[in-house]
Amino acid sequence: MIVTLLDTVQDPQTLKRLSGSELLQLAQEIRAFLIRSVSETGGHFGANLGVVELTIALHKVFDSPRDKIIWDVGHQAYVHKLLTGRREQFATLRQYKGLAGFPKRSESPHDAFGTGHASTSISAGLGMAIARDLRGENYRVVCVIGDGALTGGMAMEALNHAGHVGTDLLVILNDNEMSIAENVGALSTYLTKLRTDPAYSRLKAEMEQMLNRLPAIGPKLTRSLEKVKDAMRNALVPGQLFEAFGFKYFGPVDGHDLPTLINVLEDVRRTRGPVLVHVVTKKGKGYDPAESAPDKFHAWPTQSKPGAPPSYTNVFADTLIQLAERDPRIVAITAAMPSGTGLSKFAKRFPDRCFDVGIAEQHATTFSAGLAAMGMRPVFAVYSTFLQRAYDQVIHDVCIQNLPVVFAIDRAGLVGADGETHQGVFDIAYLRTVPNITIMMPKDENELRHMLYTALQIPGPAAVRYPRADGLGVALDDTLEALPIGRAETVREGDDVAFIAAGPMVEVCRRAADILAERDGLQATVVNIRFIKPLDQELLASLAQRMPLVTVEEASLAGGLGSAVLEVLADHGIPAPLLRRGIPDKFVEQGSRGELLRDLRLDAESLAVDAAQFVRACRNKASVL
Repeated sequence: MIVTLLDTVQDPQTLKRLSGSELLQLAQEIRAFLIRSVSETGGHFGANLGVVELTIALHKVFDSPRDKIIWDVGHQAYVHKLLTGRREQFATLRQYKGLAGFPKRSESPHDAFGTGHASTSISAGLGMAIARDLRGENYRVVCVIGDGALTGGMAMEALNHAGHVGTDLLVILNDNEMSIAENVGALSTYLTKLRTDPAYSRLKAEMEQMLNRLPAIGPKLTRSLEKVKDAMRNALVPGQLFEAFGFKYFGPVDGHDLPTLINVLEDVRRTRGPVLVHVVTKKGKGYDPAESAPDKFHAWPTQSKPGAPPSYTNVFADTLIQLAERDPRIVAITAAMPSGTGLSKFAKRFPDRCFDVGIAEQHATTFSAGLAAMGMRPVFAVYSTFLQRAYDQVIHDVCIQNLPVVFAIDRAGLVGADGETHQGVFDIAYLRTVPNITIMMPKDENELRHMLYTALQIPGPAAVRYPRADGLGVALDDTLEALPIGRAETVREGDDVAFIAAGPMVEVCRRAADILAERDGLQATVVNIRFIKPLDQELLASLAQRMPLVTVEEASLAGGLGSAVLEVLADHGIPAPLLRRGIPDKFVEQGSRGELLRDLRLDAESLAVDAAQFVRACRNKASVL
């Protein structure tokens, strides 16, 4: 067996003993390892290939875990994990009970801060730096943030605060011209100009060298020409954004020139105050398909099974296009996720009616409210876990004003390998308490079409939540009809127990009902609740007076569907037995959907067992009474 350099790296201290040529060899071995390993496990791919040299340089110069290295979002942290003693676990990456796909404090002392969402690193890093100062400690804090994440408002707020405080903080801007989709906005344009016009840095250095050669009068000339130099800088560089924030700016630096990176980081390690190093990298570096198509290789591409039904995301996109053909008021909004939400299709058909606002969910929500206030029908397609970031705007800017914004909530429920930061299990609880909003979830892809049409007819806010999954393969109706608001659908009749469910859980409950009938002789009703808000109170009250109820949801039990049904029963004074099944009071880690459902007792077999025991307990209690 051939032992590689990578095999010998058990912690970052090993790097400090390697020569320059050995570090270059290590970079090649890491790329080869990532291509081989991630192709088997799946995971974020292009971003990690792009930061190989940067990560090696950081661990060569800084002393982790004493020095704190914070990876914004965490898509690019695989190389960091390889260099901090986790290489042998990589076969378990993003797998059940395996290595997390993002930095995780409980996984390693080298993971200084847990991440998963964008634009958080500078805020966290500044907090760590201030804590260091207050405690009289001495370590460096390094925040690695991409150009996409830098467009997030939180990053701008943190830059502003860091420049004001003035403490030692190093921000590495990893500029690869891509987040998940192509970056948008004025900041992206600014960085492009910095990347492509290094004339200012070159001219500044030449001027300083020339003045310093002049004896005696050099310093005086330097002072007298300061205004001239500033004017030249303003002419050659489009603004002084980072200097205006109070940061010393270094760059742009070639992010794949390892010796230069190490030299620059050695220099800035000794520089006091807030510092920003602008590093230019190429997403997918070293793997031609990923370099030429960085959006497709953001994560390792998954192949659809031949003949698989269309995904909910694709059905949503196709339906929205169909509806927009008829209604010119319909516009679509995404927060830097056009491909993930399916809106890239909509953008091709309606380029003037599709808006990618960048990593800015708060802005996207209020932007949608502004569109709605002027008579448009905006549809904001967003992952459940990312809509959490705009909760204030949902309440204050949309719902208080009762504006007709449609939230198309993708990735609702369990999302599998992305783990606890991405599970879409809280949106029912955080939306259900807000007045004016209607919340729906379809049992299949055909019902999704009707629900989207229904949502666009409602004169106020509406949310349609749907999973990250393929559909059931049902036929799609050509004609779309509005569903009666707040009316559930009974998909199976029985007299012994009633399952109340929404979304994919309806089909799981249908299978559980079949098991109950075959094994226990119990006949179950299965209700597709459809509208989580408003609930079908009449149907629920009728069922509760005749049989025990079991609510089943792929969402948080606290504040979820089961809680809502209990409230209905309490309001009607019905002391009915009810068993709630859903996500308990814990964060759900990564794993396949099947593994997670079994763990949570949300698979058909577990639901059948629990329902049978519940029915027996209710009957025994009734017989005693």
